[in-house]
Amino acid sequence: MMTYSINLFKLLFAVDDHIFRIGKAELIRTPWKVILLLMLFSTLIYSGMGLLGIGSSSISSGAALLTASEYEMQKLWFVFGRMIYSFLFVLFILFVPSLIFYWVTKIQFKKLLLMQLVVLFVLLVERVLWIPLVVYFGLDWYVSPLSFGIIASYFTDIPFLIYLFGTISIFQLWVVGFQIKFISKLSATQKGWVWATVILFNLTVWILSAVVAFTDTLIINRWFNL
Repeated sequence: MMTYSINLFKLLFAVDDHIFRIGKAELIRTPWKVILLLMLFSTLIYSGMGLLGIGSSSISSGAALLTASEYEMQKLWFVFGRMIYSFLFVLFILFVPSLIFYWVTKIQFKKLLLMQLVVLFVLLVERVLWIPLVVYFGLDWYVSPLSFGIIASYFTDIPFLIYLFGTISIFQLWVVGFQIKFISKLSATQKGWVWATVILFNLTVWILSAVVAFTDTLIINRWFNL
């Protein structure tokens, strides 16, 4: 019986070879260690961003109305909220696409989970690369040079469209291409359906992300009563 145990970096840098091995494998070992490591990595990234104050501009703007202890408590809650978000982010990226693609293609769920582990790692690397851009250059994620938001800002002043294109980055496009290649090689589903499913899913996520970003300031203001 052919068994496959994931090596994240080998899968990332020798994609075709490892997709072939995954396709032939009869037994996929559940990659709990990799999942837990990526969850820890995600928590460190988002809690670190919270400690740096990234995304907390709405809280900072109301600092003058708060006592020092109240302000520090709100910053603590903000960091805690980022940690919860990092946990939910990992669960969403790993399991929601895997379930949807399983329903469409009937590829073994564990094999799709391996695919999403690579996707999660790439998205976390993208987030790490963005941190110095905001810290040293003050660039919000939606106008990062890694995304298309900065290009969109030259053609429109509509915030939602800038957020939407800002969610689409070179990393996101790589993810789409990787998912299409992975699923196409492991499934007998027509390539047209694979392309449509992957693109539609990611487009839906991008739109929802843009909607959340568009309303994020209002939500934070209400949460902290600013």
